[in-house]
Amino acid sequence: MYTAFYRFRKPILALGVFAVCVLGAAVCPAQEPALPAGMETDKEQSSGAGPALPSGLGDKTENPASEAPGLPSGLGGGPEAAKQPPSDKTRKWQMPEEINGYVEARGGLRIHDDPVHDDVSLAETRLQLSYDKAVSAYIPRGRFRTTADLLFDATVSDHDNADLEEGTGFLDLREFWLSFTPVDFVDIRAGRQILTWGTGNLVFLNDLFPKDYQSFFLGRDLEYLKAPADAVKASIYGNVANVDIVYTPRFDSDRFPDGSRLSFYDPSIGGWRGEDNPMDTRRPDDWFADEEVAVRVYRNIGAYELAAYGYHGFWKGPSGTDPATGERIFPELDVLGASLRGMLGPGIANTEFAWYHSEEDEDGSDPFVENSQMRYLVGYEQEVATDRTLGVQYYVEYMLDYDAYEDSLAIFPPDFPKKDRARQWLTLDLTQELMAQNQLRLSLFTFYSLSANEFYFRPKAAYDYTDNWKFQAGANIFMGERTDFFGRFEESSNVYAAVRYGF
Repeated sequence: MYTAFYRFRKPILALGVFAVCVLGAAVCPAQEPALPAGMETDKEQSSGAGPALPSGLGDKTENPASEAPGLPSGLGGGPEAAKQPPSDKTRKWQMPEEINGYVEARGGLRIHDDPVHDDVSLAETRLQLSYDKAVSAYIPRGRFRTTADLLFDATVSDHDNADLEEGTGFLDLREFWLSFTPVDFVDIRAGRQILTWGTGNLVFLNDLFPKDYQSFFLGRDLEYLKAPADAVKASIYGNVANVDIVYTPRFDSDRFPDGSRLSFYDPSIGGWRGEDNPMDTRRPDDWFADEEVAVRVYRNIGAYELAAYGYHGFWKGPSGTDPATGERIFPELDVLGASLRGMLGPGIANTEFAWYHSEEDEDGSDPFVENSQMRYLVGYEQEVATDRTLGVQYYVEYMLDYDAYEDSLAIFPPDFPKKDRARQWLTLDLTQELMAQNQLRLSLFTFYSLSANEFYFRPKAAYDYTDNWKFQAGANIFMGERTDFFGRFEESSNVYAAVRYGF
C-alpha cells in the first residue's frame, strides 16, 4: 500500500490542492466590506438624496413632508420605526475571477468500415476548470496556475481509472505549476505545464516537448495537440541573447496512436492494431535517471528572430524494437538545431533545421533502431486576400548512413518495406475569416507526401456565436498505401462536431 501511495503521490497531491483551491474560491465569492456602524445608507440615500443629516435632524417618520422634530428617545417610534427599509439589491453569486473554464460536448464518426473499431470515434463531455492566482505576497512575482479536465468518454469502458501520463480516464491534469522571479533577469516555472518552441506549423523539428497525436487525429480541439510536461523551466534574459532551459526529471513521451482508440495497419506484424491488440511499448520511466534537457538560445535582429536549440533525451515516439520481446522502445537521442523567422516581402518566412543523432545506432547498422537524420523546413505565410491567409511549408527528413541501413535489412524477408533516404512533405494551410467580426473561420490544413503520394486533410469550421457559445465541425481524412505513415490510418478517417460554453 505504501509503495502504491509513493508511486502516485504527485497526482494525488495535485488533485488535492486543485480541489481545495477551486472549492475554496467557489464557496467564498468576493463581497464588498461592511461599512462602520452608523454609516449604512438607506434606500432614499442610496438613490441620490445626499449625505445623511446629523442625529436628530433627519426624517425618521413615514411622512417625508412632516417638519416636526423627532421625539426624544423612549417617547415614540416603537419597534416598527426602528426598522430600516428593505434593500432592493439582492446579492448575486458570481464565479470568482480567478476561475475560468468551459463545458464541451464533442462527437465523431468514422467514415469507413473500420476492421477493429465501432463507427463512433468520439463521444465525450468535458468540463475544464482553470485556477490562476497571483501569489506575489509570498514569493517574488509569484503566480500559481492549475488546469484540469474532468471527462466522460462514452467510447471507453473504464471510466474510473485516470492515467495522468496518457491523459486517459476521467481526469486530465494539464497544468499545475508555480512561477516566480528570484532575480530581475530570471524567471522560473516548475510543475506540470504546456511547453512549445520552434517555427513550424504542425511540423516539429526542435520542439521536442510531448504531443498528443491521438487527440489530434480523433478531432479534439487543437489545444490538445500539446500534451503537458512535468518540468522545470528557467528563462534567463540578457543583453546579447535570451536563454530558456527546460529540465524534465522523467521522460515524457508523445501520446501516440497505439491502436486503443485509432486503428492502423502495422507492417511489422502484417496486420491491424486495435483495442484488442494495441502496441506494446516500454518507456524509460526512472526519475532523475531517464531525464530530458532542452535548451533554446534566441534573440531578435531587427525584424527577425534567430534561435539555436539543443536536446538530450529520447525519441518522443516509439522508434525502435526490442527483438527479444517485440516491444517498441524509445532509444536515446541528441538533437542540435537552429531557426530563423521574420518578414519577407508581404508575408512571413521561416526556416528551421535539426540534426537527430541516434545514440543507440550511431553507424546506422542496427535495423531495430531509428537511424540518425537531418531535418529541414522552409515555410511562408501571407494574407492573399481580405481575411484570407495562405501558408505553405516544405519539409524533409534525410536519413544518414543509408547504405548501412540497407545492408541491415538482409535479415528480413525480401518484401519487408524499406524506408526512403529522403522523405519529403508539402503542407498547405488555408484560412478564411467571415462575417462582420470574423465570427466564422473556415480552414483546410493538408499534408502531402512527395515520396509516398499520400495525403492527410484536416478541414474545420469554427463559429463564435457569442463570447460564451462556440461551435466546431471538421474531419480527419487519411489517404495512401497501408505501408505509408498516413495511409496506415485510412480506415480511421472521421468527421466530428462540438459545442462549447465558456465561462
